Amino acid sequence: MDVSCYTVPTDLPEADGTLEWTSTTIVIVEAAAGDATGIGYTYADVATGLLIKNLLVPIITGKDAMAIPGAWSAMVRGIRNLGRPGVVSMAISAVDTALWDLKARLLELPLVTLLGSARESVPVYGSGGFTSYSTEQLQRQLGGWAQQGITRVKMKIGARPSDDLDRMRAARQAIGPDVELFVDANGAYSRKQALGFAEAMAEYAVKWFEEPVSSDDLEGLRLIRDRAPAGMDIAAGEYGYDSRYFRRMVEAGAVDVLQADATRCAGITGFINAAALCEANSMDLSAHCGPSIHAHPGCALIPVRHLEYFHDHARIEQMFFEGTLTPIGGALSPDLSRPGMGLEFKRADAAKYAV
Repeated sequence: MDVSCYTVPTDLPEADGTLEWTSTTIVIVEAAAGDATGIGYTYADVATGLLIKNLLVPIITGKDAMAIPGAWSAMVRGIRNLGRPGVVSMAISAVDTALWDLKARLLELPLVTLLGSARESVPVYGSGGFTSYSTEQLQRQLGGWAQQGITRVKMKIGARPSDDLDRMRAARQAIGPDVELFVDANGAYSRKQALGFAEAMAEYAVKWFEEPVSSDDLEGLRLIRDRAPAGMDIAAGEYGYDSRYFRRMVEAGAVDVLQADATRCAGITGFINAAALCEANSMDLSAHCGPSIHAHPGCALIPVRHLEYFHDHARIEQMFFEGTLTPIGGALSPDLSRPGMGLEFKRADAAKYAV
């Protein structure tokens, strides 16, 4: 296995309700067996790459490339003394995804075929609308997605609550009446603030209110879910690193739709586990960020409603990989002519961003 890290500046300053950033780091794992090489990655700190090199590579090297559950379990056991959430789980995510991609390539199959297809394509929602954007930038980005046939778009809110309703009004003007508007507060609001905004958002037909309060506040999420206007889904889960986290969120009745991120929740294996939990609880699952990783499992797992076509990640994936997918008719369709996830690493293009 080879591990490399790259930091890519954003095209514009980005911010949400609780954080600002000007660059994104991607940690890439290449796992080789036979005459094939699988690719996996996560969006995390360089420390994640060091952990993979120092701890996970020795655990995985020499294992059966077809026995992914055994490799995944060995990694989970191997990090026992480090704790499961955060960097550790993101490290496992990158390796696990590379192993799934490798297995499919060894079998000369698209990953969705290996997993078992449930649908030909998976709907997306365009995601960006950062709080750092001007009104004109917000309208241009969201309106552009609508013109491309993407029927759902998401914007960030919460950094300046006094501006949020005006920004929603501008977004609705840009996308028209037929495109669904999603908002994401990234936990910026208090419970009562979130309730007030949920009621006010109804004027702009907001269909999705993500992390209205901190995702650690399960009681608060349940409160908002119970009192939100009809037709407005409450969503959270992007910070889930293991099945226990997702189970607690589901058991608390905290969300209408659970989110999971294969670049954080211990890879495609962890994403499959989250989907099983959703199916057992008659709940939909939405894939968070990393569109090139989620396209194949998104078409294979029955509870998946849609995936997030996140501006920052879609841009980096197009820069770093051949074979990335472009939404057509508001959905991503895996390329069945390419094995694995269908990605080829553009190493020369990535080199200038290496850290």
